[in-house]
Amino acid sequence: MKRRRTVAMAKPGTRSATPVALTAMFARGLANLHLDISAEGQAALLHYIALLNKWNRVYNLTAVVSQRDMVTRHLLDSLAAAPYVQGPRVLDVGSGPGLPGIPLAVALPGLHFTLLDSVAKKTRFIIQAVGELGLANVEVETRRLETYQPAELFDTVISRAFSAIGPFITVAGRLCRPGGRLLAMKGRDPAEESAGLPDEFRVENTRRLRVPGLDEERHLVCLRRQG
Repeated sequence: MKRRRTVAMAKPGTRSATPVALTAMFARGLANLHLDISAEGQAALLHYIALLNKWNRVYNLTAVVSQRDMVTRHLLDSLAAAPYVQGPRVLDVGSGPGLPGIPLAVALPGLHFTLLDSVAKKTRFIIQAVGELGLANVEVETRRLETYQPAELFDTVISRAFSAIGPFITVAGRLCRPGGRLLAMKGRDPAEESAGLPDEFRVENTRRLRVPGLDEERHLVCLRRQG
């Protein structure tokens, strides 16, 4: 007796966007962010999303499952922080599958990025992506943040991974050079988290990030390490 083959039906609104549609959508998003990324850079980032989508089916690297949503929630969200990144040395803490580090490394090729995560399957993906995209300005570290000891401190330390600013400063602040920046990417306005921070760091400002295609609130807290 032959087994009956079951075909899974896509949920409404989950149909995959075509490469042409993704390219146009990404280009419009970059224009809204006032970012000038070359055609080669845009193609590289869309290749990164395709690669992430492929690996995600097996390794569960992100909860975002459609490439269209990845363009908005991963690429454009990460790139919204680009104007606030200072170099030449940048550390992406808890990078996961390379976010925001890989999009920022493509947008800011003159800076050097270190992408740090303790989960080996995630850094294996980052290494694969960095190789396929040919990113000479990126290095990858598979280490716990608490034990990471770089030879040189960083001008910017950025993360999307921390739920609160206080713990971010506690474990990552030591990696930021005096005069450097900590950038915490957040959802809702984290004004309450900015109270009672260590004197070594002061909040420069909290920016409302307007991510094209994303209705949710996004904020960037910019902290400066005192000299």
